[in-house]
Amino acid sequence: MQNIDPVYILQPAIVIVICTVLLMYYYRKRRFNPMVLVYSLVAYSVAIALKYAVQIPTINLVIANFGAHSVGLGVYYGLQTVFFEVGLAFAVAWFAVKNGGLGKKDAEAYGSGLAFWENAGLLGILSLINLVAYYSILSGNTPLAHTLYNQLSQNSPGLFAPVSQALGTVALGTIERVSSILIHFAWGYLCLTAAYLNKKRLFLVALPMGFVDFLVPFAQTMGIVVFEAVVFALGVLSVIVARYAAKEAVKSSEEESVLHKEQVFS
Repeated sequence: MQNIDPVYILQPAIVIVICTVLLMYYYRKRRFNPMVLVYSLVAYSVAIALKYAVQIPTINLVIANFGAHSVGLGVYYGLQTVFFEVGLAFAVAWFAVKNGGLGKKDAEAYGSGLAFWENAGLLGILSLINLVAYYSILSGNTPLAHTLYNQLSQNSPGLFAPVSQALGTVALGTIERVSSILIHFAWGYLCLTAAYLNKKRLFLVALPMGFVDFLVPFAQTMGIVVFEAVVFALGVLSVIVARYAAKEAVKSSEEESVLHKEQVFS
């Protein structure tokens, strides 16, 4: 009986390591408040719960009216991410800054936390546990192993692909998660910086980043390689824009503070 290709275990493992190292890096660099992980978990988990609450009763209706590869479905996905994920990231960041003692030094960790809960938590750890369980069960010649093999052969035949094909799938899947890490980091970083500096324009810069999910319905029509390349490019661009916008906002805030002090003492 054939076992799944263990190469697939690499993807969630690599993503978990990347997310963890990112948090460790910013903790060492910024000594951020550990509560930032709690706030980012609240923002992310509530956003995902709301997305499920909307999609479960409406997704079939939307696909029936607009199609599975349509602009309408793209707008449907994109707006949910904009309002729920980015919107709640800002709302929770605002609350955390005003009541939870979070500050400027926690901004990178807040973005990294959102990326961690999405990619290491929801899609990483659970996937890793499942794949390791599949591999362990299929390694034995038991009735459960035969049942699982039959189920996976029908529902997920790609898990039994040869190494050459599996490596390509793992590479693309890893790039997709890295893109997600970049985009979540960017809007989380902007949202907490906006809350701390009281610069709502930074939140307005972050909002369109959630619209990246507009592209989801077009993954097959674009071709998976092109799709992942475009999303990755958007992820890199989001981080660059976030860094630049936040830097300019901090500079502006400092200039305003100096000007205010000069006016007070003049």
